[in-house]
Amino acid sequence: MKILALDSSGLVASAALVQDDTLIAEYTIQYKKTHSQTLLPMLAEIRDMVELDLSTVDAIAVASGPGSFTGLRIGSATAKGLAFALQKPIVPVPTLDGLAYQMYGTDALVCPIMDARRDQVYTGIYAFADGENGYDMRVIKEGCAVSFDGIAQELNRIGRKVVFTGDGIPVFRERMKELLQVPYSLAPAHRSRQSAACIAALGARYFAQGKAVNGASYAPEYLRLSQAERERQEEEKRCGEAESSGQEQAVFTPEPPRVLYRRMTPADVPAISRLEEEAFSMPWSARDFLEMIGKEDARYYVAERDGQILGGCGVLMIAGEGNITNVVIAPEARNRGIGTALLSHLMEEGRKEGLSAYTLEVRVSNAAAIHVYEKLGFVSEGIRPGFYERPAEDAMILWKR
Repeated sequence: MKILALDSSGLVASAALVQDDTLIAEYTIQYKKTHSQTLLPMLAEIRDMVELDLSTVDAIAVASGPGSFTGLRIGSATAKGLAFALQKPIVPVPTLDGLAYQMYGTDALVCPIMDARRDQVYTGIYAFADGENGYDMRVIKEGCAVSFDGIAQELNRIGRKVVFTGDGIPVFRERMKELLQVPYSLAPAHRSRQSAACIAALGARYFAQGKAVNGASYAPEYLRLSQAERERQEEEKRCGEAESSGQEQAVFTPEPPRVLYRRMTPADVPAISRLEEEAFSMPWSARDFLEMIGKEDARYYVAERDGQILGGCGVLMIAGEGNITNVVIAPEARNRGIGTALLSHLMEEGRKEGLSAYTLEVRVSNAAAIHVYEKLGFVSEGIRPGFYERPAEDAMILWKR
């Protein structure tokens, strides 16, 4: 059994590959860059270093939460994109399970604590017991978001020695000294943060137990509402209280949703692939897009409005020049300036990375696209005969220098 695993639930970004009982590769880093910048390059590095054929993977295991809302969404989007492209199932592994599994075989209770802010921790309580195939990890207290005082009281009530792991240790170290009445220890540095290797190992167990889902139905478990959702609920409560007291309410007229231009993620690939199939006789596949957005020298972007993908484009960066490889716009979004704005966004982002010129090919008969490119400052510098197939046609070579 071959399990590819991801964990981006906290500050750590981690990817790993486990085959049967062997850890083939693990790439873990906790340093500055956001997971959107690190996770796909890490996966690509593992694939290249171990010559992995992704189609041979049995399942994708992912840390399913709790954790950072943004980190979980990035991990979820990456896992779902891989699952869609490879037609593989996802194995959700609770983040707290993965942290606890770091302490495999200990005779103490294991209490992972993740800093949840607002004086709370994401936590649970686990114990290991002899099983048929090594140790079984048993859940004593299900994952929850509580105050550290609350979990300390629960541990004191159980009355067994305990080992803590997780990024909540430095935050609540002094509170441990004050509140705990049972013997306790702290996991060392190499066992105190998330690890995709543990997610993969547990994922293999859970997969064998039938705990897998398809990519379309997978969603992370947050355990509590995001800050934005909490603020919205508080505002609705305040408005309701004001209304019941007879206070005059201002009429709220929502603005129409604006188009968002952002980096493409694996979760966007299914929608972009469908647009390609509708627009072109030789469309790129989902696997093509997944491979490209994982490259260090490629940048791909989408236009999104109210959760709907309206278009996408991409560029390869070569020695200070950008080769625009794809531009596709949904039929309902054409002739509305979205393609122009999307390409302008691509070139502005490219300028920040040192690109000083751009080139692309377009069918000589595609007058609408050529008009858009000319508005953006592209000029024709030649013809590439017979470049396109189905139907056969010449390509116009455009440059913006």
